[in-house]
Amino acid sequence: MSDNRFYRYVPYIKGNTSRQAHSNLPKNNDGKVTYEEEHGRLGFFGKVSHLYHINPPTGYTKIEGEFKPELIDTNKLTPKDQHDPWDLPVYFLENNEVKLGISRRSKEMPYYLKETLNDLIYFVHKGHGNFQTLYGILSYKQGDYIIIPKGTPFKIIPETEENYFLVIESDEEIQIPDRGLLGPTALYDPATIEVPEPNPLSNGGKGTETIVRHKRMNKYTDYYYDFDIGRNVIGWKGDVTPWKINIHDFRPIMSHRYHLPPSAHTTFLTNGFVVCSFVPRLFETEEGVLKIPFYHSNVEYDEVIFYHAGKFFSRDNIDSGMVTFHPAGFLHGPHPKALQKMLKQDKKMTDEYAVMVDTRNPLNLTKEAREIIDERYYKSWLGAKFEGEM
Repeated sequence: MSDNRFYRYVPYIKGNTSRQAHSNLPKNNDGKVTYEEEHGRLGFFGKVSHLYHINPPTGYTKIEGEFKPELIDTNKLTPKDQHDPWDLPVYFLENNEVKLGISRRSKEMPYYLKETLNDLIYFVHKGHGNFQTLYGILSYKQGDYIIIPKGTPFKIIPETEENYFLVIESDEEIQIPDRGLLGPTALYDPATIEVPEPNPLSNGGKGTETIVRHKRMNKYTDYYYDFDIGRNVIGWKGDVTPWKINIHDFRPIMSHRYHLPPSAHTTFLTNGFVVCSFVPRLFETEEGVLKIPFYHSNVEYDEVIFYHAGKFFSRDNIDSGMVTFHPAGFLHGPHPKALQKMLKQDKKMTDEYAVMVDTRNPLNLTKEAREIIDERYYKSWLGAKFEGEM
């Protein structure tokens, strides 16, 4: 991310505009509502302009070509680890810095996996059990983010037959965002972070053949031990360790007078991508303020959202386990039904849990993803028009 602490925003103003972004949108010549588009740089961190349209900016009638949004129902993916405990997740989006996949492991891993080049995030969509790591044991349940640092042997020991993980594989260390003016305990208090507790066996598991499978550049090398390396450590100290938080521990920033951008919900980051958590929050309450996301292109980041639970208020016909993929530069915003509530919501709070991953470099759909994408998704914005009152 660029450092914008000393950037002074001095906008040019032409034509009929709003005095404050995302609030009191100007009317067109017919006295009807206009539609605000945010055209910004560096995600939501850099320079920005706001344009006010007579017609919704997503009012295209058809798209010809490959540059379009995609809907991936990960429930239709069949990871090999679902039936073979020796196997691994299936991936659906990737670039040189990050890979996104699904694991549905139902049985204990018969080996420890050691990622030699990548940090890992396992987001628990379903199931509960334990991660046995070199540092000790770390339990998991629905909604947990489990972070595994590069070079840490671990294995998953499910306690339920149905387990469902969103897996994020990073070539850089997973970092916690700087809270800046909000203070160090905002978003989630570091005190909510849990780390493994050593659980050694009296003899370190001596006499038990243990395999540590080393993964490097998609090739695997197995090391064999005559003791259990995950039950051989009696203690540890330091700040390199597996750790976890739960999405329910995330406390969103809110404003009753301003619709905050997704970056306000940043949970983890690297130089190549950010991970944001969408959780229930109060809607904006001031009259005239937008109560749904504004139209935007996010011109320098690909946007991926994994829908975990609840009802996502800006999307129509989205179910748990689905993923939306909006490539950088694709102009998007609320779906037609959501648009009707842009100035007035019928509930006090959102009801959603979702994980967003924004990547600086373009993502590619894998073969497995291309086989299940919904070709109709780009049509979901057709007919969007605000029919309510200003």
